[in-house]
Amino acid sequence: MRLTVLGSCGAYPEAGQACSGYLVEHDGFRLLVDLGYAVVPRLFEHLTAAGVDAVFISHGHPDHCADLNPLLRARVLGDEELPPLPVYALPGALDAVLALDRPGMLADGYVLHELIPGNDLGIGPFGAQTRLLPHSRPNAGVRLAAGGQVLTYTGDTGPDDGVVGLARGADLLLAEASFIDQVPEDSRRTLSSARQQGRQAAEAGAGRLLLTHLLPGTDPDAARAAAERGYRGEVGVATPGLVVEL
Repeated sequence: MRLTVLGSCGAYPEAGQACSGYLVEHDGFRLLVDLGYAVVPRLFEHLTAAGVDAVFISHGHPDHCADLNPLLRARVLGDEELPPLPVYALPGALDAVLALDRPGMLADGYVLHELIPGNDLGIGPFGAQTRLLPHSRPNAGVRLAAGGQVLTYTGDTGPDDGVVGLARGADLLLAEASFIDQVPEDSRRTLSSARQQGRQAAEAGAGRLLLTHLLPGTDPDAARAAAERGYRGEVGVATPGLVVEL
């Protein structure tokens, strides 16, 4: 299994960057996990719209799903006739982004599969488990397994035992860490810090921790150091173009 980071900014993209977007590959199958602002141009540095096999969206905030629109436009308006793209998301999560164009314009470009959190599903070669994690909108964390490797992605979430459950024994935990240490009081139930994610990675026994969704201006070295206070494994910070072989 291979993870390529396309974008990792939280809330909005910094200059030359993109928000949450990750390409997960196994056995020739290409799964996009989240498609936030400015992810599609980064994606097209690696493959064309035709090369995407499926999309998983954690939740409906635009820094995680806005670029589904240009991806579908590229598939529908391009010269090549392509089959509908399987898109997996929670019920209602994509209503806004799918309504950006005139009714029916993109309808033949995708097939929407609504997630039932807690149920197992197959996405190509990946066995997927999802779980609702606490955020200001319904958010599905996901555990992807293929070829004996496991990748867990939190989406956006406050600290929760569900993160530990999804990441139990995972080879890699890709975890939202909007803040370094202290989370502002109004976000303590819906977002996390690098320090909190370090503790959760340790409790889960995850093999590696990759911090993502750092808010613009956050010092990545400080975030890494905060996570390392409670976790003895390898800690990295997601940056565009980073490739992780599990």
